[in-house]
Amino acid sequence: MRVLLLYPEFPSTFWSLHGALELLGRKVLLPPLGLITVAALLPQQWELRLVDTNIRPVSAKDWAWAELVMASAMLVQRQHLAQLIRQAKQQQLPVAVGGPFATSTPDAPELQDADYQILDEGEITIPLFLEALARGETQGQFRADGERPDVHQSPIPRFDLLELKHYSMMAVQYSRGCPFQCEFCDIIVLYGRKPRTKEPSQLLAELDRLDALGWRGEIFLVDDNFIGNKRNVKRLLPLLLHWQRLHQWPFSFTTEASLDLAQDEELMIAMAMAGFRRVFLGIETPDQDSLKLTNKIQNTRHPLDLAVERITAHGLEVMAGFILGFDGETTGAGDRIVQFIERTGIPLAMVGILVALPNTALWHRLQKEGRLLESNDGFDQGVQTHLLNFRPQRPMPEIAAEFLQAFATLYDPYTYLERVFRYCCWLDAGRQRIGHEPDQLRRWNQSAGLLRGLTILCWRQGVVRKTRWLFWKHLWQIATQHPLILDEYLWLLMLNEHFITYQVSMTKQVQQQLQLLTSTMPP
Repeated sequence: MRVLLLYPEFPSTFWSLHGALELLGRKVLLPPLGLITVAALLPQQWELRLVDTNIRPVSAKDWAWAELVMASAMLVQRQHLAQLIRQAKQQQLPVAVGGPFATSTPDAPELQDADYQILDEGEITIPLFLEALARGETQGQFRADGERPDVHQSPIPRFDLLELKHYSMMAVQYSRGCPFQCEFCDIIVLYGRKPRTKEPSQLLAELDRLDALGWRGEIFLVDDNFIGNKRNVKRLLPLLLHWQRLHQWPFSFTTEASLDLAQDEELMIAMAMAGFRRVFLGIETPDQDSLKLTNKIQNTRHPLDLAVERITAHGLEVMAGFILGFDGETTGAGDRIVQFIERTGIPLAMVGILVALPNTALWHRLQKEGRLLESNDGFDQGVQTHLLNFRPQRPMPEIAAEFLQAFATLYDPYTYLERVFRYCCWLDAGRQRIGHEPDQLRRWNQSAGLLRGLTILCWRQGVVRKTRWLFWKHLWQIATQHPLILDEYLWLLMLNEHFITYQVSMTKQVQQQLQLLTSTMPP
């Protein structure tokens, strides 16, 4: 069997980072980890070919070669997924779809032409699909019916199918599930509330495979809450530290974690020593009433400012997500988010607008209250430019205006330069205090496109823009006083090349959508 694995395009979003990746000569931030895991679950005697359409389009030779098409997508990729399905059917190829989008919305019109739906977690449903193929069945839907697989049985993803040179980061997964019950989150719907972790030997085997393939640089542990099972994480980290030392520090790590990380000194030190450089926190909002109403209780137990400060002081760069549109939110929420970010110095702070994702607790509550709105065609749900798909408690134009103003303030070139410089000084102090191993911090030889990117960066920010004097002042101070963090500082500056251009398109989309929504929304 010749299987063509397809990954749809991502539209431009906050996290696409197109403008920054371009500087480094990379095309995509992350690879399709789910799809290469599916590839590892298929019979290995089959011929497999993966096309990430974010790197290149599907060619006529690809279509002619294939006997079966398998595609996976997230919500934001649904429109291109539909196009790929139609193209495959025009080639008279059977199509199987899966992934988070299909699992959460199997009745979506974008999926109607697919022959097979392989939903939920593939360790359970891929074997069901293979059995159906063996019986000669030409269509079907395969579900786990609430069963969660033992991730100890998960195979090593087929990293060899990737065009590694086009990615900025690699991706691995240690755990699935999260113990918390945030109302708006679909992770607990997809993966449950009991975190399931791989054995340390499994994760290290995946790192061995990436090391053998020649990958060097950053790896994103895509766990939605890496510390959901702290006991098992603390078992993993000393072994990961040993592996890093044995292999001369080929990788650094980024992950996502809950805010209670700040209360565990042992865990923060172990993560920093093992090579973790960044951690993403879902802070959402500094407004305590909104956090309580959306059931994000874990963020109300300790001061948010102090949590960010403590994590930074342990050498871990904080990235964070914030949301506007919660129930209980009052006028000025956007300003309060901006003030919080400026106080804490968080460089990479995503501000988004709340969307009720299918089958979440928020979705069901709003549906019961009659507050869900019909989908507005032409705009992608799941991206930061999508306005609320429900009637909020305060005027939607007010929320949209605060969102646009918050983004414009945070990523104003002058404001951003000041914040990044200030934060990197704090971060460097934390790393020196913890005592990171020097080799772990040197990535200059791991970024082939860094010199090219640096040249463009210096031209744009050091010559063209009005912030040029501040740019050179801060660059000199970082290079002379904080040299071990210079590469990270430069990467953060490159990120704003994306945000500056993204803001223009984002503003236009939000304004267009606001006009559409306000004209059709019932009073």
